[in-house]
Amino acid sequence: MVEEGSRKFEEKETGRLEAFSDGIFAFAITLLVLGLKDPVQSSGSNLAAGLVTEWPSFFAFLTSFMTILIMWVNHHNMFNYIRKIDVTFMFLNGFLLMAVTLTPFTTMLVGDHITTSDASTAGVVYSGAFILLSVAWNLSWRHASKGHRLLSAHVTDAQIKGVDRVFNLGTALYVLVFGLAFVNGFVGIVGILLMAVFWTITATSPDRVSEALSNT
Repeated sequence: MVEEGSRKFEEKETGRLEAFSDGIFAFAITLLVLGLKDPVQSSGSNLAAGLVTEWPSFFAFLTSFMTILIMWVNHHNMFNYIRKIDVTFMFLNGFLLMAVTLTPFTTMLVGDHITTSDASTAGVVYSGAFILLSVAWNLSWRHASKGHRLLSAHVTDAQIKGVDRVFNLGTALYVLVFGLAFVNGFVGIVGILLMAVFWTITATSPDRVSEALSNT
């Protein structure tokens, strides 16, 4: 009876944190559209030509929308492993959400500057923000998984190591993209889009990806 009551309390607490996090993800993904504007008002050209010239904003919007969507899916997947939370994890999750809310701002920078002489700077800031996100993900997961501190009893050591490998690879790839952005800002943006593909694969087939990484 006591154990069941404790379990229900833990589920309530994790549910509250997930609901709060879902709200932040939804808010951040909604803010992205504010970076899109009527091209006729800003350039004075006809609508068709204006929409073509606005392609950097549309490309940045698509990249960031897909990335935040996939992050939300992976955040949900992470909580499939987590049974309870503590104060430290709440702050670490807050750090992660702070990094998420930076995405609309960095997306705006990309849309405004990717075709200018500041393209490299915009790409560096954009990809650098994703390194911050990756660090936040790792800190949250490492705290939760260390010694099965906050994880469900059914989570195995092999599963923990699998998630560790995926997160380590993801961070390394973000650092690589960050370096490429110094050379070419647009390449850095494309790299972030490719990272979205990587996280989509890990979100839908985590066991397969983990097994592949363990054999490399």
